[in-house]
Order: sequence, then C-alpha cells, then structure tokens
Amino acid sequence: MFKRITFLPLTIVFAVSVLFAIYLWQIGPGGKDISTLPSAMIDKPVPEFDLAPIEGRKLGLKSGDLKSGLSLVNVWASWCPPCRVEHPFLMELAEKGVTIYGINYRDKPADALRFLRNLGDPYKRIGADTTGRVSIEWGIYGYPETFLVDQTGRIRYRHVGPISSEVIENVFDSLMEKISKK
Repeated sequence: MFKRITFLPLTIVFAVSVLFAIYLWQIGPGGKDISTLPSAMIDKPVPEFDLAPIEGRKLGLKSGDLKSGLSLVNVWASWCPPCRVEHPFLMELAEKGVTIYGINYRDKPADALRFLRNLGDPYKRIGADTTGRVSIEWGIYGYPETFLVDQTGRIRYRHVGPISSEVIENVFDSLMEKISKK
C-alpha cells in the first residue's frame, strides 16, 4: 500500500512533465505561433465601448474614436513584462506618425502613469479597462495585443504578444500601406 501512495505522485509529476514537453514542442520552432492565431474579430467593426481615461489623464477612449483614420489599438498594462519589451517599438511607430490608441487593462492608475512617464507615451488616447469587460469584448486572451483598425472602424489585423521591429517591417508596414490605398 505504501509503495502505491509513493508511486502515485511520481506518476502525476511524470505525466504533467510529458504534457508540458509536448506543449513546448508544439509552440517551438515550426510549432504554433500564437501571435498569428485567428480572431473572430477580423473584418468586424470594433466593439461598442466607452472607457474613462486613466485617473490623472484627460482623454478616455470610445469606439467612435477609432473611425477617424487608420490606427493601432494596443491593449497593455504596467504589470505586463512583454508590454515593457514592446514599448520602444510603439514609441518608434508613434514618432513615424502612426496613430496609436491604448486600452489599459486592469491597472492601478499610478502605476500606469509611472510606466508612461518613465518609458514615454505613444498613445493619442487611453481608456482604462478597470473591469476587463472591454478586453473580453475584443477577444483578448494575452497581453499585450495590438489591433490594426481601418478608417471605418473595422478590425483588419490582430497581433498577440509584443511588437518587434520584425513585426513592424513584415506585417504592420505592408498592411497599413495596403489598407490606406483603399
């Protein structure tokens, strides 16, 4: 009886380890790239929403703001390490004249403002998604996520994970050029 009790936890640990190894193998080179997973939101209008600004800022964000031209919508949080990694690339895009809106996900206002003060503010407007409800409506399941929204307020592309120079060059630049010609 004692041998069975000792053997059971070892079996569970082994099974979990095997499942985790299979998962890592699938997402590794040649595996699934979560940044390109399809979204039910592609070619659909942005969800209707109206977010208050982060406490301490003047402008919030609402769905109508996204119909003023081609733009990016970035869902981020100060507590999100990949958001910190991608931030210089968002700053670079903003310096090039790309309009970027932010949805700040379940963050403390002081932390979000400190993040922007220390790293720069690439956002034209930021809405505070304090409950996470708007992020759910957008279909967010990881942070950061960035959406390309066209002039009519339709979502044209979704990127899961941090933006990099490769993503800017290989995805956003060509898509933005193609969409702006329509």
